[in-house]
Amino acid sequence: MRIGGIASGMDTDSLVKELMNAQKIPLNKLMQEKVWTEWQRGANREFNLTLSKLRSTASDLRFQGSFNAYSATSSNPSSLTASTTANALNGTYQVEVVNVASPAKIHSAGMIEKVAGVAAKSTDVMSATGLITIKDNTGTVLGSVDVTSGMTYAEVAKKLQESTAGKTTELRASFDDTTSSFFMSTKGMGSDQNFTLEFSNDLLAKQVINDGTNTVFTTGTAVGGGFMSSATNGEVKFDGITVNNLTSNKTTINGLTINLLQKGTSTITVQSDTTKPLEMIKNLVEKYNETISEIEKKLVEKRYPDFKPLSDEQRKGMSEKEVELWEEKAKSGLLRNDPILKNALQELRSAFMNPITEIANGNINMLTQIGINTGKYTEGGKLFIDEDKLKEALSNKPDEVMELFTNSANGIGHRVYQELNDVVKRLSERAGSTTSAVDNSTMSKKITQMNQEISKWNDRLKIVENRYWKQFTAMEKALSQMNSQSSWMQQNMFGGM
Repeated sequence: MRIGGIASGMDTDSLVKELMNAQKIPLNKLMQEKVWTEWQRGANREFNLTLSKLRSTASDLRFQGSFNAYSATSSNPSSLTASTTANALNGTYQVEVVNVASPAKIHSAGMIEKVAGVAAKSTDVMSATGLITIKDNTGTVLGSVDVTSGMTYAEVAKKLQESTAGKTTELRASFDDTTSSFFMSTKGMGSDQNFTLEFSNDLLAKQVINDGTNTVFTTGTAVGGGFMSSATNGEVKFDGITVNNLTSNKTTINGLTINLLQKGTSTITVQSDTTKPLEMIKNLVEKYNETISEIEKKLVEKRYPDFKPLSDEQRKGMSEKEVELWEEKAKSGLLRNDPILKNALQELRSAFMNPITEIANGNINMLTQIGINTGKYTEGGKLFIDEDKLKEALSNKPDEVMELFTNSANGIGHRVYQELNDVVKRLSERAGSTTSAVDNSTMSKKITQMNQEISKWNDRLKIVENRYWKQFTAMEKALSQMNSQSSWMQQNMFGGM
């Protein structure tokens, strides 16, 4: 029970509050330190994210595929199309598509009837039973389907497909309601995909293929234009060189990926195309300049030590605008002279501008040789691009520009990516990352420890406050008792006078 100033007339609440304010000074300092640390952690994480994005931008410049500075065009795109790989060379090439690869196919020779004059549907029950055997082009049995009473056309098609699943020759089979026909085709292409269907009786064959009384059907002997099509290999002539036995209509020759569409001839023209690498390099330089500008601003940002983080009590006595202005000052200088960021700036500048010693003498080994330079000292190490010079280098010496960035030992793409990777790692170890679910960073551990200390301080202050109140309550009781005794003495000894 708390008794406040009844006998003494003192403002006990105010006295206890003032006494507690003095006791809270160490706690308030600890809470301010915690808030400051949280702000620092947030600022570190922001730069962690910024540098991670820059790392992603730099990542592609490590790979030769990003510098595939050639484009290919076909004079007859209905016959073939072409695209370049990293090994493409300038020039023109005469290409003839002799044959395209194709799968083996069979479909019903005529409309299937469930009964005379009535077209069959996939859900109808077949009117014949027996065994269907599927063999590959060597005569080896791939699988078989036992057609039993009550099976529908759709079920038979499904079992035909399942019977060859995972085999060297795989069938795709279905029953089409529009044409009332079975359709079968091999998954793969090439002459080794030809297959044979054998039926145990002509009634069953008629319910599937419907070609008179025939019971054996082999795609390898098919004649063009019929209900069977042979599987064939693709063949192409590239500048007079024959490339055959293709089991796909996509092949790569002399750095060109060629898609075969139909028989015909075409001239493929390969020429330099600087658009892709040019835009990638410009984008990296732009993002780099933005990032180092932000870092340099934070490294020299003024610190205002008199502006501490506000407590809840302090906020109550201030307007929203006053709080905003105060915190603007309080948060200034969070990363002033930060050693990790200062080191990152130096290392990134070196990664960009130092020569690649592993490149052969006489070849491009520095960014300055392709029109990328640093500005004046006052411009903070930003990179500036002479776009005409960069385009010229990409057009005339694309392989050397590619080597400058992608050299596996020390290319600029690799160096910049690795340096950014190291910085991101150091920042994550210090402050954690917004993209990571686990946070074992130094700052987070420190904040956890401070939260524990704050909790202990609050427990101690509760004890101190209760002690103050007990002391004042005891004093009030003593004064009240003394006042009662004094009144009694006055009444009994002096007659109430």
